[in-house]
Amino acid sequence: MLGTLFLVFLKMGCISFGGGYTVIPMIERDVRFYGWMTDQEFQRVVSLAGMAPGPIATNSATLIGFDIAGLPGAITATAGMVLPSLVIIIIIVAFLMRFRDHRVVKAFFYGLRPAVTALIIYAAIRFGFISQSGPYLTWSTLMTLLITAGCLYGVLKYKLHPVVVIIASGFAGIILF
Repeated sequence: MLGTLFLVFLKMGCISFGGGYTVIPMIERDVRFYGWMTDQEFQRVVSLAGMAPGPIATNSATLIGFDIAGLPGAITATAGMVLPSLVIIIIIVAFLMRFRDHRVVKAFFYGLRPAVTALIIYAAIRFGFISQSGPYLTWSTLMTLLITAGCLYGVLKYKLHPVVVIIASGFAGIILF
């Protein structure tokens, strides 16, 4: 079990371009494939991981590992998730910084932007509707979209600090739900 945990999260760590939210759909796929958690359990893990300090993907790996195999599972899954980043950072510092202005390197990273954006949007949509088993257009869905639109408007128009947006969203949730 620990070997599988390590390899699953090692794979996630190797392909986690764009930050933790881009990896959430991939983690969900593997968690479902191995039957480690239900959709609702996974949603709770992602919620807790998002509220905890640190990267959401690493926090998710830690919580999933702990849920599956206790403390050894948490350590194993976390190690699998962070090891590729550590190796990549060492390689970047040692070699790629010399080539950062090279046309091909710049083009590669510009090409990653649309994929990263799409994966973040997918994670947001999937996470927002993961517990929906009935119709998608409900009071809860409409209020969630209203809060989302308000957050986006506040950040873009008024340059609100993310902490203010998060706290305001929590209070909006208390009022609307």
